Amino acid sequence: MKISTLVQNIKPSGIRRFFDLAEKDPDVISLGVGEPDFTTPLTILEAAQKSLVEGDTHYTSNDGMFLLRQKLSEYLKARFGLHYNFDGEIIITIGASEAVDIALTTVLSPGDEVLIPEPCFVSYAPCTALSGGVPVMVPTRPEHGFKVTAEELEKHVTPRTRALLLSYPNNPTGAVMTRRELSPIADFVKKYDLAVISDEVYAELTYGHRHVSIASLPGMKEHTFFIGGFSKAFAMTGWRIGYLCGPVDGVQQARKVHQYRVMCPPTVSQAAALEALNSGELEVMRMVEEYDRRRKVMCRGLRDMGFDVPDPEGAFYVFPSVQHTGFSGEEFAEKLLEKAKVAVVPGSAFGPSGEGHIRCSYATSIEKIHEALNRIEMFMVGNPGNRRFL
Repeated sequence: MKISTLVQNIKPSGIRRFFDLAEKDPDVISLGVGEPDFTTPLTILEAAQKSLVEGDTHYTSNDGMFLLRQKLSEYLKARFGLHYNFDGEIIITIGASEAVDIALTTVLSPGDEVLIPEPCFVSYAPCTALSGGVPVMVPTRPEHGFKVTAEELEKHVTPRTRALLLSYPNNPTGAVMTRRELSPIADFVKKYDLAVISDEVYAELTYGHRHVSIASLPGMKEHTFFIGGFSKAFAMTGWRIGYLCGPVDGVQQARKVHQYRVMCPPTVSQAAALEALNSGELEVMRMVEEYDRRRKVMCRGLRDMGFDVPDPEGAFYVFPSVQHTGFSGEEFAEKLLEKAKVAVVPGSAFGPSGEGHIRCSYATSIEKIHEALNRIEMFMVGNPGNRRFL
């Protein structure tokens, strides 16, 4: 079988490599994969079961279940100040991943460039390439909190630039952009008449302040595909349910891509998502409170060991520097897995700006975080009798 050279040249995910290694050893504590350890809340499970029992096993419209789009429109307005009409400006997708994919396909012609601030989620550059575009990686820096700046974007824009792919709260750094920080980015977008693909799947998971979407800034709705999902906030990763929002003309074109690729998401997942919006807010608050507790424990523990840890203000990741150890991020991750049986992801998996860092997920139990910290400290100091994080 002959395989596309484009596909052959795409590297496998750096996240999955360490996850697969960790999965083979039951003694490994994994801080690697970004998935909530919580089970989907019971009311959501019950709503999904009810939909199956009642025979709701048929296609919905391409845009998704009417009641779900209607409720999502209300939710986005109340939570983020975003105004999207349920009829024409919202498509329910198979996770935020499909939404990113169809947004890229919709806005890109062959050879168009996409500015992608990094470190970033590992799929962005490959998905851009698979959509016929050219990923242009834009570095961010620890001294700026790993937040992209308009000045840095200006260095990378060309006549072929068509879009900017943003993701805040950020995976892997946990960085969050404020309205003040987003404003010059919005000005840059309008200056060059770019499309923004804004992956905000971690929007509900912020600590100390509410998330601000770039789509909510003046004049930005017509430039932006706003992307969200239920996986992270509602602990629904396996349900594969997300959404794409945007101006009518953009969504009309994106619908064609969605129609021919997937038709519609599973009906049972849409029923679950509707119940999440109807009754899940208290559960989200409870989970965010627990993530915040874990975040503080992990940051404090790593800092006590001498790691430089930027403050993560969103998502559920810590992105400490390992440069003081003398190892690269990949070397550190490999040795930590081998010697201490703790799995983390090297920062270089998320782009060149991540080199010298590792990503640690605190979407796991507090007990496992304590034990992981103990193992990391023993690995660092070589003293198996030191268990001060118990």
